[in-house]
Amino acid sequence: MMEEIGVQIEENFKDLIDEEWARKLTHAILKAERTALPYEVSIVLTDSEAVQKLNRDYRGVDEPTDVLSFCMALQQENEPSFIPSPDGIAHLGEVIISYPQAARQANEQKHSVKQELALLLIHGILHLLGYDHEHPEEEARMRVREKELLEKVY
Repeated sequence: MMEEIGVQIEENFKDLIDEEWARKLTHAILKAERTALPYEVSIVLTDSEAVQKLNRDYRGVDEPTDVLSFCMALQQENEPSFIPSPDGIAHLGEVIISYPQAARQANEQKHSVKQELALLLIHGILHLLGYDHEHPEEEARMRVREKELLEKVY
């Protein structure tokens, strides 16, 4: 049984975020979602400019955002969500979080940056696991699960 959780924190934020906290939280979220081992996931905490560039290049939206998820699973209609890779490891993908945007949102919501980072990490991982919010019913389902996970793992 193998679990690979890569955490990359931009140098400017290394003193503000505990890498081990991000790894443990990621593990707890994936465990709560009953994600089967072995799996691999990457978490990146960076600046708003880098996230905006990714948002522009990959989503065609030239605006800053708080979190982006890049799912590695190939999803086709009428196919399972996760197609097994030849090495047997579920390569879930990558969650990229803008630390400055998280800090702004935490201030607006009047809670800690750590809580905001936890919420964004939960949101990003749920996207990797197939949750979405394109339609109102999907968004409601995702928001409920985010709240449940935040209460359970944070």
